[in-house]
Amino acid sequence: MAFYYGVSGQSSSAAAWASPAAGMVQPPPPPPSSMPWSKAEDKVFESALVAFPEQMPNRWALVASRLPGRTPQEAWDHYQALVADVDLIERGMVDAPGSWDDEAAGAGGRRTRGGGEDRRRGVPWTEEEHRLFLEGLEKYGRGDWRNISRWSVKTRTPTQVASHAQKYFIRQASVATRGDTKRKSIHDITTP
Repeated sequence: MAFYYGVSGQSSSAAAWASPAAGMVQPPPPPPSSMPWSKAEDKVFESALVAFPEQMPNRWALVASRLPGRTPQEAWDHYQALVADVDLIERGMVDAPGSWDDEAAGAGGRRTRGGGEDRRRGVPWTEEEHRLFLEGLEKYGRGDWRNISRWSVKTRTPTQVASHAQKYFIRQASVATRGDTKRKSIHDITTP
């Protein structure tokens, strides 16, 4: 049975059941659940989207069949919200989180010094990250740290890219004025 909402807002199946011509009177379908989606449901939902491609008939009924307590309309609405979120992220309207995992995000958060824990030290940049930074710098230009972070050096945040760039430009300026008196640095690499 196909599932869609007509102009009246009723599903096609509900309209048929409530039709006096059909001789059957059925109560209207339950209102959509206002329950938020759990992480487990999101994982099952994403797997179902892969398992049931767009061209498959009754796709949303099949997706909902993998999600106990969810209707095809809820699956469709959740998909539309997901598509809208992805669109906003791709257009740069929303910062993508550094980590999708709550546990990893909690462990990497800011720490207070009053609690006796030391400030977390940065991880040195690898040569590969620096080369990717230089490629991003050529492509997006100086100051576009967000795009360099998002599309070139995906392992670093925009703040980390900006800090690295600041050190890089200071190093380039000092090498030009002083010569090679300092020890070698990753910032000496100038070609991607």
